[in-house]
Amino acid sequence: AGDAIKFNFPKSFAMTMLSWSVIEYSAKYEAAGELAHVKEIIKWGTDYFLKTFNSSADTIDRVASQVGSGDTSGGSTAENDHYCWMRPEDIDYKRPVTDCHSCSDLAAEMAAALAAASIVFKDNKAYSQKLVHGAKTLFHFSRQQRGRYSAGSSEAATFYNSTSYWDEFVWGSAWLYYATGNNSYLQLATTPGLAKHAGAFWGGPDYGVLSWDNKLAGAQVLLSRLRLFLSPGYPYEEMLRTFHNQTSIIMCSYLPVFTTFNRTKGGLIQLNHGRPQPLQYVVNAAFLATVFSDYLDAADTPGWYCGPTFYSTDVLRDFAKRQIDYILGKNPRKMSYIVGFGNHYPKHVHHRGASIPKNKVKYNCKGGWKWRDTSKPNPNTLVGAMVAGPDKHDGFHDVRTNYNYTEPTLAGNAGLVAALVALSGDGSAKIDKNTIFSAVPPMFPTPPPPPAPWKP
Repeated sequence: AGDAIKFNFPKSFAMTMLSWSVIEYSAKYEAAGELAHVKEIIKWGTDYFLKTFNSSADTIDRVASQVGSGDTSGGSTAENDHYCWMRPEDIDYKRPVTDCHSCSDLAAEMAAALAAASIVFKDNKAYSQKLVHGAKTLFHFSRQQRGRYSAGSSEAATFYNSTSYWDEFVWGSAWLYYATGNNSYLQLATTPGLAKHAGAFWGGPDYGVLSWDNKLAGAQVLLSRLRLFLSPGYPYEEMLRTFHNQTSIIMCSYLPVFTTFNRTKGGLIQLNHGRPQPLQYVVNAAFLATVFSDYLDAADTPGWYCGPTFYSTDVLRDFAKRQIDYILGKNPRKMSYIVGFGNHYPKHVHHRGASIPKNKVKYNCKGGWKWRDTSKPNPNTLVGAMVAGPDKHDGFHDVRTNYNYTEPTLAGNAGLVAALVALSGDGSAKIDKNTIFSAVPPMFPTPPPPPAPWKP
């Protein structure tokens, strides 16, 4: 984000989302000339994750969860990543590594990231196998040593608090099933108790909202994919049908005719109910809606039901397009929330590197404060960064110190990239139906030959 702390939890979610978008839409990335680039970004992430635990081992008892520190509570003036305002390359203060021994949510999300990336890199056998091995090790650790990574008074609780690890169990096991074809992962992903703990059956205000904290909605879409295309039947069918039904309900909740979520006057869906930093949730929903409509198209299904009413898949694409168009500038302020895109975009992005000029002067911890506090626009344009977004009244304050409006994040941008690639093109390129199933064995063995004709 706008500082230099490495938070593994949101970063691993960002990598999982990028990999998912590449698996579904590699042809669209290719058409845009961005396939090699996005794979390079994913590998930058997965190479880092492989260094944060003993990735050659089969069992581990710890992972690194964070590098750097940002605690400024109680007026603390200790030099750290939030107190100081410096270019990342000039940092000279200590940056502690935090590790954790029971962090089911974090380890399962990292496992999801490595498993999804192993499918992206399946043509690079050695690297892909390394990723699968690391994913299995992490997932085993996440299941053995139960606990939330942000439990207690850790910085994780302040900055990226995880509400539960059950959603990561469903999501992580779904990705591991696709990466390995091992049925034990599918059994786990379709265990009713797991889904129940993850909140699959009880709705709630954040039901259907995919975020760095809660992956349930993503897992439901991912497992609906299996039912639509491979239909594995008993003993998985009952739970897969449930996930499919729930996905249909989530898609209904995104439509304006249902009042599950409010919209701003300008039309932005309020997936986080008017709380700040809304855009990260909107782009994830736009991706899910588009990818689900593409699944239905690929399964020759023209739409889906919301109660008695049938909606065509176009309705989902239209929802996604409108939301993304809002972010790109079709909003009451005529403001693009993507830095460097359009002619009116945020100029005071909360980002250290972007706000300090390239002038051969090395600013120390507090020396950079003047660049944080100046009302002048950033000297460096952080092209492509999506800021946190407007408030519930479509209002926006382009102020560097107000991170609730102007801070970009990796997790937010990953969802944006996924949604943009899914919506891109003229409609001729569809999802890649089969790549995600490369490791999945045939569902039904070849039937035996017919018996010889019966003679009385």
